[in-house]
Amino acid sequence: MRIALIGFGVVGKSLVELLEQQQAVLRDRHGLAAKFVAVVDSKGAAVGEHGLSAGELLAAKAAHGTVAAIPGHGLKNADANRIIAESGAQVLVETSPSDLKKPDAAIGHLRSAMSHGLHAVTVNKAPLAVAMPALLELAAYNRVQLKFSGTVGAGTPVLAWAKRCAQGNRVRSLKAIINGTTNFILSNMTEKGLAFDEVLREAMRLGYAETDPSNDIDGIDTAMKLVILANHVMDRRATFSDVQVKGIRGLSSEAIESARARGNVVKLIGRVEGDRLSVAPEEIPQNAPMNVGGSLNAVTLDCEVGGEVTLVGRGAGGPETATAIVRDLIDVWRDGESKR
Repeated sequence: MRIALIGFGVVGKSLVELLEQQQAVLRDRHGLAAKFVAVVDSKGAAVGEHGLSAGELLAAKAAHGTVAAIPGHGLKNADANRIIAESGAQVLVETSPSDLKKPDAAIGHLRSAMSHGLHAVTVNKAPLAVAMPALLELAAYNRVQLKFSGTVGAGTPVLAWAKRCAQGNRVRSLKAIINGTTNFILSNMTEKGLAFDEVLREAMRLGYAETDPSNDIDGIDTAMKLVILANHVMDRRATFSDVQVKGIRGLSSEAIESARARGNVVKLIGRVEGDRLSVAPEEIPQNAPMNVGGSLNAVTLDCEVGGEVTLVGRGAGGPETATAIVRDLIDVWRDGESKR
């Protein structure tokens, strides 16, 4: 399998390392031999029709800050869409940062890939948040696959699990805690009695929150993931503009303590109920299955037969997200093998 990789940050590097480590397993179990024929980062690109080694990619990035420094393969001022079209890749993997304010570049990468007959695997939430129905239609029109299991839950197979639950059963509604940063903040406010600003500073120190935590604490990240869940699991043709969003910025210690006095905890919850999509802090019972601590995620489906079922797992991390990409690559490979 020939892969073009867009984005060579934490997730991209974790993917290169994981595929290098799992070469024998992937070949023996799945007949899959993956190689990178193009890698694009923020400062340039590297292209090699016979494959680029993990060692040279990682070494160039560490020493020079870009894969464009690889002798004989590096390109500065690279046009990502041109590279996608001309690299000879079979699959595009898109791992550039999710930026809801500037999704056009990532959308362009996915469109370019699928229009040229490449399958696409993305962990970038922004393109799906603003254009998921259109991107799925483009994939179907070009008879290629668009995979995105790492966009929700990272290594925890939330989307595959939820889709499976929906087969042969109707999902009446969905509720989810799908942002580890906000769950860490709310858990620590509840358990330690700390103020919001104090816990936010600690989350930033530990790396749970970005230098600009707005996407997390204002509910944007949760809303993007909720759109993906709604489309994939409940067949809603939703985009980010359909979500009513309220985050946890400035949530008071008094609100946390008041909830605890009633036997409840406050969590940032995304909901899909009928045609309504919403994100807001809510009180839930302390003994509820969704009351998970730390940076854990939880997704609860209310099914017509059997009632509520909940999945809990870690929802972030470079290596964890890389495992989700590998899952998607295996699925693409198996589907291609079944048609050959």
